[in-house]
Amino acid sequence: MFEGLPALSHYQQQQAVERIQALMQSGMSSGQAIAQVAQEIRQSHSGAMIHARFEDEED
Repeated sequence: MFEGLPALSHYQQQQAVERIQALMQSGMSSGQAIAQVAQEIRQSHSGAMIHARFEDEED
């Protein structure tokens, strides 16, 4: 599967990590926090996209 992902700077990545950690500290599960931050990034990101390949099955 190929997926377009936002290309984030190191600073933006660090901000996302800190946001995930804050959500987890407030009681949200790690999976929910990651999903929420990922959705927020997708909605607000206006920069370049990178293409990543995700394998559904292990070789």
